[in-house]
Amino acid sequence: MIKRLMFLFAVMAAATIASTACAADTTVDGDTSLRGLARVENFVYGQPQSGGLLLRLSKVERDLFGMELPGSLTERQDALVSFVELGNANQPSFIFKIGVAEWVTLRRVNTSQPFGERIMNLENTLEGDNQEGALSVRLERVLSKLLPSGVSSLPAQVPSGTVFRAKFVETLTVRNVKQGDIIQLELDEDYIADGALAAAKGNRVFAQVTKVRMPRSFGRAAEISVEFNDVEFIGGETTPVLIGPESKKASTLDKGVIGAAGASLAGAVLLGPVGLAGGFLVRGSDRQIPEGTLIYVETAEFKDVSGYQISGHTEETEGDSPEAPASDLPPSDTLTPVTYQ
Repeated sequence: MIKRLMFLFAVMAAATIASTACAADTTVDGDTSLRGLARVENFVYGQPQSGGLLLRLSKVERDLFGMELPGSLTERQDALVSFVELGNANQPSFIFKIGVAEWVTLRRVNTSQPFGERIMNLENTLEGDNQEGALSVRLERVLSKLLPSGVSSLPAQVPSGTVFRAKFVETLTVRNVKQGDIIQLELDEDYIADGALAAAKGNRVFAQVTKVRMPRSFGRAAEISVEFNDVEFIGGETTPVLIGPESKKASTLDKGVIGAAGASLAGAVLLGPVGLAGGFLVRGSDRQIPEGTLIYVETAEFKDVSGYQISGHTEETEGDSPEAPASDLPPSDTLTPVTYQ
């Protein structure tokens, strides 16, 4: 079984190399191949690795596939980025597959963790033990238990002004952040578009600290200013988000969120726009933005993303076996996001 999977991945990689070699532009989003490799290392290990380019490339190939890929250095890098981030007409990306596996098993994704930890968590949850070997083989083994019919993606459309509810995953204070820091929030609920899971609870929202001001004399309060950058989808795509009219409306309707946040922040939350993008400024004591604080953001533009079919979703698996949790999907109405009028 393992040898067959390894052969399959080698064939897929070779096909990817053949297609990318014929393309006029084989980079992703205009990045150089080196930056593409660093992104893949972020997904696999949690951070870019040190050392020479060839050694880094060989290491990530062995960890993902159990072997080094054929082709030139550029072709191998392009094939690796395509496998992890893009997928093809026959196979979704690795990011999409691992996200679906987590959502089916845990009803959330853990995109802040490296691939190895995510796969270990899945193995522990499903079988109570960890496996060894190439990460791609281990993920396919997990998916064969969860979704015997395979994993496929379908196009999902996310309109401009789509509202997402996110929460802070760590407490921000004027003493533990500085201007320019990138911070991560996570979605507090799933987002379903046309019956497809486009973003899952746990997908990240990225923001940047634009100003930090310590408490000053004469009782003048501390300040933290934050601008939002992007929201992440289950397939790894991102699109810009901000605090705009729709997210402000959602916050107003959800009085529990703003009321609780205002009290816990012990100061005024001034909702965007801040600078060029919609963000917020908070003034108050040193304990500025507690972990778990909820906030609404909205997409700044239309976005096509990969989705996982939910409505009318059925699996070939039956019975109460723990190996088939996908058959125990919650009612579709619990998966439909609230529409704010």
